[in-house]
Amino acid sequence: MHDDAMQYGLYTYELEEVLDELKSSLAHDNDDYIFAVTENSGHVAMVLIEKTGQVYINEQARDKLQALWPVTYERNMKQLIPVFAKQLHAGALPINGVKQGGVWRRRSHWTG
Repeated sequence: MHDDAMQYGLYTYELEEVLDELKSSLAHDNDDYIFAVTENSGHVAMVLIEKTGQVYINEQARDKLQALWPVTYERNMKQLIPVFAKQLHAGALPINGVKQGGVWRRRSHWTG
Protein backbone atom coordinates (compact mmCIF):
# COMPACT_ATOMS: atom_id res chain seq x y z
CA MET A 1 0.00 0.00 0.00
CA HIS A 2 2.89 2.26 -0.59
CA ASP A 3 3.60 3.89 -3.93
CA ASP A 4 3.10 0.83 -6.13
CA ALA A 5 0.42 0.91 -8.83
CA MET A 6 -2.83 -0.78 -7.90
CA GLN A 7 -4.88 -3.02 -10.17
CA TYR A 8 -8.22 -1.63 -11.40
CA GLY A 9 -9.27 -5.10 -12.56
CA LEU A 10 -8.83 -6.41 -9.02
CA TYR A 11 -10.94 -3.52 -7.72
CA THR A 12 -13.77 -4.36 -10.13
CA TYR A 13 -13.52 -8.08 -9.37
CA GLU A 14 -13.37 -7.94 -5.57
CA LEU A 15 -14.39 -4.50 -4.29
CA GLU A 16 -16.92 -3.00 -6.69
CA GLU A 17 -19.47 -5.66 -5.78
CA VAL A 18 -19.41 -4.66 -2.08
CA LEU A 19 -19.80 -0.89 -2.60
CA ASP A 20 -23.46 -0.90 -1.56
CA GLU A 21 -22.62 -2.90 1.56
CA LEU A 22 -19.82 -0.49 2.42
CA LYS A 23 -22.07 2.53 1.92
CA SER A 24 -24.75 0.94 4.09
CA SER A 25 -22.22 0.17 6.83
CA LEU A 26 -20.84 3.71 6.61
CA ALA A 27 -24.31 5.18 7.15
CA HIS A 28 -25.39 2.65 9.80
CA ASP A 29 -22.26 3.14 11.91
CA ASN A 30 -22.17 6.92 11.28
CA ASP A 31 -18.54 6.72 10.17
CA ASP A 32 -16.83 9.62 8.43
CA TYR A 33 -15.26 7.25 5.91
CA ILE A 34 -14.76 3.56 5.31
CA PHE A 35 -12.10 1.74 3.37
CA ALA A 36 -11.37 -1.78 2.24
CA VAL A 37 -8.26 -3.40 0.80
CA THR A 38 -7.78 -6.61 -1.13
CA GLU A 39 -4.83 -8.52 -2.56
CA ASN A 40 -4.44 -11.28 -5.12
CA SER A 41 -1.14 -12.70 -6.39
CA GLY A 42 0.77 -9.67 -5.13
CA HIS A 43 -1.63 -7.17 -6.71
CA VAL A 44 -3.44 -4.76 -4.40
CA ALA A 45 -6.69 -2.83 -4.77
CA MET A 46 -8.38 -0.40 -2.42
CA VAL A 47 -11.57 1.61 -2.10
CA LEU A 48 -12.36 4.49 0.27
CA ILE A 49 -15.83 6.01 0.62
CA GLU A 50 -16.53 9.29 2.40
CA LYS A 51 -19.71 10.13 4.26
CA THR A 52 -20.63 12.39 1.32
CA GLY A 53 -20.77 9.31 -0.91
CA GLN A 54 -17.56 10.22 -2.76
CA VAL A 55 -15.78 7.01 -3.82
CA TYR A 56 -12.00 6.85 -4.26
CA ILE A 57 -10.45 3.87 -6.04
CA ASN A 58 -6.93 2.48 -5.76
CA GLU A 59 -4.23 5.19 -5.86
CA GLN A 60 -6.85 7.90 -5.30
CA ALA A 61 -8.05 6.00 -2.22
CA ARG A 62 -4.51 5.63 -0.93
CA ASP A 63 -3.82 9.33 -1.56
CA LYS A 64 -7.04 10.30 0.22
CA LEU A 65 -6.18 8.12 3.21
CA GLN A 66 -2.72 9.72 3.36
CA ALA A 67 -4.41 13.15 3.35
CA LEU A 68 -6.79 12.08 6.11
CA TRP A 69 -3.89 10.68 8.18
CA PRO A 70 -1.10 13.18 7.38
CA VAL A 71 0.93 12.45 10.49
CA THR A 72 -0.02 8.84 11.23
CA TYR A 73 -0.37 7.19 7.79
CA GLU A 74 2.96 5.32 7.85
CA ARG A 75 2.54 4.18 11.46
CA ASN A 76 -1.06 3.10 10.88
CA MET A 77 -0.11 1.14 7.76
CA LYS A 78 2.68 -0.67 9.64
CA GLN A 79 0.07 -1.75 12.18
CA LEU A 80 -2.73 -2.51 9.73
CA ILE A 81 -0.96 -4.34 6.90
CA PRO A 82 -0.20 -7.48 8.98
CA VAL A 83 -3.81 -7.51 10.18
CA PHE A 84 -5.06 -7.10 6.59
CA ALA A 85 -2.80 -9.96 5.48
CA LYS A 86 -4.21 -12.30 8.16
CA GLN A 87 -7.79 -11.38 7.29
CA LEU A 88 -7.18 -11.88 3.57
CA HIS A 89 -5.44 -15.21 4.20
CA ALA A 90 -8.49 -16.32 6.21
CA GLY A 91 -10.77 -15.43 3.27
CA ALA A 92 -12.06 -12.15 4.71
CA LEU A 93 -12.07 -8.72 3.13
CA PRO A 94 -10.58 -6.17 5.57
CA ILE A 95 -13.05 -3.32 6.06
CA ASN A 96 -12.31 -0.33 8.29
CA GLY A 97 -14.80 2.32 9.33
CA VAL A 98 -13.28 5.52 10.69
CA LYS A 99 -14.76 8.35 12.70
CA GLN A 100 -13.21 11.83 12.61
CA GLY A 101 -10.43 12.09 15.16
CA GLY A 102 -8.87 8.79 14.09
CA VAL A 103 -11.16 6.32 15.87
CA TRP A 104 -11.51 3.31 13.60
CA ARG A 105 -13.05 -0.12 13.79
CA ARG A 106 -12.02 -3.21 11.90
CA ARG A 107 -14.57 -5.51 10.36
CA SER A 108 -14.42 -8.26 7.82
CA HIS A 109 -16.50 -9.31 4.87
CA TRP A 110 -16.19 -13.07 4.39
CA THR A 111 -15.61 -13.86 0.76
CA GLY A 112 -15.84 -17.63 0.87
